[in-house]
Amino acid sequence: MDKKVINLDAKKSIELEWRKYVKLGLFFIILIVLFALIFASAFIVKEGEYKVVRQFQEVVSIKSEPGLAFKIPFIQSVSTLPKYQMTYDVSQAEINTKDKKRMIIDNYAVWKIDNPRKMITNARTVANAESRMEEFVYSVVRAEFGQLEYDKVINDEKSSRGSLNDRITDKVNELLSKDEYGIIVTDVRTKRTDLPQENENSVYRRMISERESKAQEYLSIGDAKKNKITAETDSKVRETISKAEADADVIRSEGEGEAAKIYNDSFSKDREFYHLFRTLETYKKTIGEETVIVIPSDSPYARLLMGYTE
Repeated sequence: MDKKVINLDAKKSIELEWRKYVKLGLFFIILIVLFALIFASAFIVKEGEYKVVRQFQEVVSIKSEPGLAFKIPFIQSVSTLPKYQMTYDVSQAEINTKDKKRMIIDNYAVWKIDNPRKMITNARTVANAESRMEEFVYSVVRAEFGQLEYDKVINDEKSSRGSLNDRITDKVNELLSKDEYGIIVTDVRTKRTDLPQENENSVYRRMISERESKAQEYLSIGDAKKNKITAETDSKVRETISKAEADADVIRSEGEGEAAKIYNDSFSKDREFYHLFRTLETYKKTIGEETVIVIPSDSPYARLLMGYTE
């Protein structure tokens, strides 16, 4: 009897212990499930992005403010759209100018998602939105460049593009807004304008011809300025020389007059010396290295040459 009581008490003790562990296990399981549900329902909205909450592919809500947000786990899904500005490289396109010349235009666009709900509804994806934007950019660029002459596009000095990029941007935004794609283009720029291969040689020849004509014009202007400066300089040189010669003549005449006065004063003091000096001056002018003079031996000049003084 006592053994049966002891066995019953042991079984009850074991049963109570097992129930205790089962309850504790269930508690941890429920706790884990709760954490899993919370983890599955919570998501973080970062700066510079939209979080789109969908339920059975339908957009339920769009979160744009940074922070923690929640969704219904396993029923709703979350996708991300960029909120910042993006750059899209538009494909090169061949267009015709106003005078029916062909050009290859390469553009890029800076854009962003302005209304994510409209973008998802009408464009579905970012790739589709970029594709539609590219079509509009090409269409507007073709129309705008089609109003410009070929020479005005390639020649910067004659370019009439003005605010062409701003006009293209505005018109692209008008088309995007009309179809409610939920995106906005902040800038459209032309990276490069090229020519088809068959047009390059003719354009290069024309550019070379224009530059040579411009260079010739500069050379002509330079030659004209050079001739003017040369003429002015020659005139000043002739004027300076003429004045110097006139001054020299005055100085020379004054010197000769002064010399004549000195000669007269000197010669008047000794007339025989003056007579001798004049005679020697005459001989110096009339007798050269090969001059032959025949004179009588008793002439004064012969006597003077022979050293006779009486």
